Amino acid sequence: MTSRFGTKRSGRIRFCAGVAALLAAFGLALPGVARAGTTGKIAGFVLDYQDRPVEGALIEAFGTGALAVADRTGRFNLIGVPAGVHRVQATKTGYRTILMLEVVVSADQTTWLDFDMPAADQVLETIEVVAERPVVEVGLTSSMASLTAKEIGELPVQELQDVVNLQAGVVDGHFRGGRIGEVQFQVDGVSVNNAYDNKVSLRIDRSLLEEVQVISGTFDAEYGQAMSGVVNAVLRSGTPSFRWEGEMFSGGHFFPGGEDRRLTDDSFDALAVQNYQVTLSGPTGLPKTVYLLSARRYLFDDFVTAERIFLPTDRSDFENKIYVPTGDSAKVPLEYSREWSGAAKITTAPDPRLRLSYQAIWNEIEGRRDNYAYRYNPGGLTTQRTRAIVHGLDVTHTVTPSAFYTLGLRHNHFDYRDYLFEDVFDPRYDEAGPPISDFNYEPGAFIQGVDFTRFQQRTDTYLAKGSFLSQATSQHLVKAGGEIQLPRIRFGTPGHLVFSTVDGEPAYVRHVDEPPDYPGVIEYRPVLAAVYAQDQIEWDDLTLRAGVRLDYFDARSTIPSDLANPANSIAGAPESVPVETSRKASVSPRLGVAYPITDRAAVHFAYGHFYQYPPIGEIFRNADYSVLNDLQAGGIDYGVVGNPDIKPEQTTQYEFGYKHAVTDHLGMDLTLFYKDIRDLLGIEFVSTYNAAEYARLTNVDFGSVVGFTLALDQRRIGILASTLDYTWQLAQGNSSDPRETSTRAEAGEDPRPRQVPFVWDQRHTFNLTLSLRRPESYTVSAVLRTASGQPYTPVIESGFGYGLETNSGRKPSSLLIDLRAEKKLLRGPGLVLSLFGRGFNLFDERFFNGFVFSSTGSPYYSRFPVADEISLGDPTRFYAPRRIEVGLKLGVGE
Repeated sequence: MTSRFGTKRSGRIRFCAGVAALLAAFGLALPGVARAGTTGKIAGFVLDYQDRPVEGALIEAFGTGALAVADRTGRFNLIGVPAGVHRVQATKTGYRTILMLEVVVSADQTTWLDFDMPAADQVLETIEVVAERPVVEVGLTSSMASLTAKEIGELPVQELQDVVNLQAGVVDGHFRGGRIGEVQFQVDGVSVNNAYDNKVSLRIDRSLLEEVQVISGTFDAEYGQAMSGVVNAVLRSGTPSFRWEGEMFSGGHFFPGGEDRRLTDDSFDALAVQNYQVTLSGPTGLPKTVYLLSARRYLFDDFVTAERIFLPTDRSDFENKIYVPTGDSAKVPLEYSREWSGAAKITTAPDPRLRLSYQAIWNEIEGRRDNYAYRYNPGGLTTQRTRAIVHGLDVTHTVTPSAFYTLGLRHNHFDYRDYLFEDVFDPRYDEAGPPISDFNYEPGAFIQGVDFTRFQQRTDTYLAKGSFLSQATSQHLVKAGGEIQLPRIRFGTPGHLVFSTVDGEPAYVRHVDEPPDYPGVIEYRPVLAAVYAQDQIEWDDLTLRAGVRLDYFDARSTIPSDLANPANSIAGAPESVPVETSRKASVSPRLGVAYPITDRAAVHFAYGHFYQYPPIGEIFRNADYSVLNDLQAGGIDYGVVGNPDIKPEQTTQYEFGYKHAVTDHLGMDLTLFYKDIRDLLGIEFVSTYNAAEYARLTNVDFGSVVGFTLALDQRRIGILASTLDYTWQLAQGNSSDPRETSTRAEAGEDPRPRQVPFVWDQRHTFNLTLSLRRPESYTVSAVLRTASGQPYTPVIESGFGYGLETNSGRKPSSLLIDLRAEKKLLRGPGLVLSLFGRGFNLFDERFFNGFVFSSTGSPYYSRFPVADEISLGDPTRFYAPRRIEVGLKLGVGE
């Protein structure tokens, strides 16, 4: 079988960099909810055994409705194939039928598949060939990792975010040195980011995932509102025959004899972690209509225990050291989480050319964050409640075998509340009072009172989108579309509690919706939209992807017309009145090129401009300029004022890569990258007419990232498979946080721009995955992660003003090993029962790039034990201990 590179392939699949060619996605959601796809493309040639084209051969992907006919060169293009594993057949009268099994298709990518069809004078049995993915994908124009449901199921991971953090170039959610919130998370082509903070709003269990794509470098013009990367998760769909799957496990933190090392109770609770999950799928009884239903219950108790000696309402005589605890002394988890989650999806195809689906994903989570100060009074901590729902309708209509369009509507709902009592007038606030500690009882321990934190955030985003994809010619795949988002974002404090004196007696005064000093929960309604166009061109050996994107943003707000008189309160100064914020538009060109230099090696180059509007929660926080009404002449206000008239942040990325199939089972991928980051959210100091100054958000911060990734992929030989990747990078800029400059100025430090490592600058990162598998018997997989230390700022003496250069020190290096093992207990027709176990942090490491003492750079000791006495006794500074889980999996159905 001769490939387009003139070599023999034997039914081997080659992935060529993605669906190129997009043309518009018109969107409505926070900056550019780019419509990533849920379908891919299969392309290739049908040849006879003399390498002559078999014109007119019919190619079909079973169960998808995708059909194509080979042209006079033998070339075919199957578009709109759902991501997943498929059977693809080629037939023609006078030739043997060829059936390709286990053909893996990735969303927005091209899978290359060629057929060798021997001539036949009579009907003979179909020839079945098992397709193989190549060890390197020579057509990719950027860095992308793609994991199938089967691969995810074998890893020691539970949720989507766990999968992402295992990929090369990703460090605790930072993609190639970028800030948190610079990654676009999408599910079935729709953003699930919360416009409030640009972070993912859903927790998605691995049982729902058909495929996960992680793009850590440059990406196509269809993706927006991201500067560092894209995560596209494709959900499973219903099955034509009934099937149900279930999984349950339990476990806990296991560190016997480690009480002194970890400063907390080392008792093992086998039910501290519990998970119960079930998935049903099958026909609905309606014609050509299938469903998927999934539900999950997850309970988690953290390893640090609290002892309920005191209740929040207890009263002690601190002066005479008389303590009156009324708690029950029960040991309870200081931090916990209780989660319900699930998904529902119904898909129907009333006509082979028409496909409709409705889906809903939801989370309901109640939990409590740890705070070791409440270790004897855990009832004083606030409770966090989160509800997230993403649901909507999608329509796909195939116009011709080479063109289809999609339309979609979505509603993304996110509701987060953080308080102890819902009603600010709840008398229990008065009964308990604020948290109080007493050094004579135990330093740093609150033994009465409650946390007065009160915060609420809700986002409702309404999104409409559409796209059109056409295989215009055998070389050009074009996609066009557009989207618009209308987010409604509410956040703030639902009632303030302020200590005061009323009639000579101490009391807590409530302030509800009293701006500017005590603002309540305020709603904002920006508008975001985007259009894009892209073409994927495949000329013989060359793959070229070129596109352009236009993003639009309207904050729909106001700012003072004269920033030198921000509250219009300076006598004799020019009047300052509210003026509307300007509408913003940005154009982003993208280009990617891949060229195979041999049939086993290729180079690629990618370049692009990437714009992202800052989180709504950042730019609107404290954005009422009347708060500066009392700014004194000659004074300085370090409380940063928001700025809804902000410009988009910008990153320009360059990437060069070399891929090489060293052997049939070993592939190597070397990628060099550089990021020039401009217009990041930062702080400027604005001078007023009365010689005062105030801090205000603006586009002033900057940074750069340079590095390379070396990855090796060893496909299974016998029972063993492995992957290895090493990333070196240098990520630096003038500040790691938008408000850092203001903090430095308030502390009397030099606030002028300088170039220092970001706090997440992890110079060396190494990941190793090993897998041992006998398909009918067992699977064992291990993940090893090791990393060099991230920066910290050393101090030479205890107290204020003794810090050295910012981020000039390095934390210790660290290592983690996770393990998963599964043994099939029963396997029969339509039935699989397995026992599995998982171990996280097997060596019980206490540190993995977490807290260190600034005087030593160590998490274990300080040069100033008296000043750091409270921190030295806090076990929450350590990385979570070894966790062991054991469970069962059951699958029933065809």
